[in-house]
Amino acid sequence: MAAQPVFPIDHIDLAAPGVAGRKEIARLLPHRGDMLLLDEVLWHSDDYVRGVAKRTVGADEFWCAGHIPTHPVMPGVLLIEAGAQLAAWLYYQFTPQRWFAGFTRIEETSFHLQVVPGDELILICECRKRSERRFVCDIQGMVGENIAFKSLITGMAFPKVGEVPRVPMDSVPSIRSQMQH
Repeated sequence: MAAQPVFPIDHIDLAAPGVAGRKEIARLLPHRGDMLLLDEVLWHSDDYVRGVAKRTVGADEFWCAGHIPTHPVMPGVLLIEAGAQLAAWLYYQFTPQRWFAGFTRIEETSFHLQVVPGDELILICECRKRSERRFVCDIQGMVGENIAFKSLITGMAFPKVGEVPRVPMDSVPSIRSQMQH
């Protein structure tokens, strides 16, 4: 039997405008330039335990030229990072704290499908546990009806680091945006 999403998403219109675009995502996440891997958050539960986001994978991604030049494949570490960014976005919606939050553990990870330029990567996250200081989430990526990857991640807030400034979106150049102009 094929792997199933961590929770049913058939009630979500994946083609409809999302609830948060890149600028809204960047108000919470400190990632900029090519490392902001979410294009939009499409849906979230009222309690921010579950969420769905999208990343359209372009031929202009910074990794395309070097990560299998004749057949670019999105690196697995970036797939996990994209899912972790959705988990962090849900975490920041849940807590008023703006301490730096990073992920500290990756477990039960498996890859089932290559993600390549032209794919629309749908990211799914469900938090198993969360508090003001920590979150444990199941993340998955899908292309079409197929699971591309799945993982269990743990994230943690680092109060000693404090709040990481959310610099303006255009303050960090993006190879992707430079190629689009």
